[in-house]
Amino acid sequence: MIFKRITPPADLEKIIECYWIIENDDPTPHQQKIIPDGFPEIIFHYKAPYRICLTNTWEQQSMQLLAGQISGHFFLENTGAAGIVGIKVKPTALTHLFDLDMHSLTDKVVDLAAALSTQFQHLQLGLRNTPDHDQMIILLNEHFRNLLAGAHYQSSPVDQAIDLIFRHKGMVAVADMAQGIGLSERQLERLFKRYIGLSPKFYTRIIRFSTIFELIQQEDPGWAGLAYESGFYDQSHFIRNFKAFTGEDPSRYGFDEKNMANFFLKKKA
Repeated sequence: MIFKRITPPADLEKIIECYWIIENDDPTPHQQKIIPDGFPEIIFHYKAPYRICLTNTWEQQSMQLLAGQISGHFFLENTGAAGIVGIKVKPTALTHLFDLDMHSLTDKVVDLAAALSTQFQHLQLGLRNTPDHDQMIILLNEHFRNLLAGAHYQSSPVDQAIDLIFRHKGMVAVADMAQGIGLSERQLERLFKRYIGLSPKFYTRIIRFSTIFELIQQEDPGWAGLAYESGFYDQSHFIRNFKAFTGEDPSRYGFDEKNMANFFLKKKA
């Protein structure tokens, strides 16, 4: 299985976190767990599509997808040889670019064409006819530059809040966040609902949780040490939070396994 993570060019960094490519020539069905990481995604299948289980029901995915914020883990299963290119966009980018209400996409992975009409139709055809990964990234850069040029992109106070959350690795109180950007907590809640799709408190939980995967690559401090470093007041709180997002106890989770969840959360191939 091939995993690639590609950093966007500097002029697209305010809307794109990264591009990613996954390929697997083995057609045997294999389930993958996907865990929240705080970023919406635009996804294109250029080989066989996947099946998805979000709410205890398996469904076939379309060839082009839009994924909103996910509050818990879910499962994917390939239906044949896999080829996927994805765009992990910045948390507020879809509202800035397309005026989307992200709350309507929370815990959903929908057909991209249904959500955004024809904005990506030409790109989908280009990606399917381009087996070369480097050429795919060239097409993506060109497309998103055109989108950004045509958008009335203006920074919002919620962008400042997101910066605070990432700067503090999710370890920031909502009241402090609101005060820091000059909003009431109620105003901040409304902005997060529209631009992110989750409450600011829940979003900070996701980012604080994802910090665990960065810390565990740097050192092995043990569970008590990880709990402290990632801002949990005790080990039991840390374990409960980890299980809430992964469905597993951290002592049983395969941090070293080569799978989609670790690829996305460790932020490297």
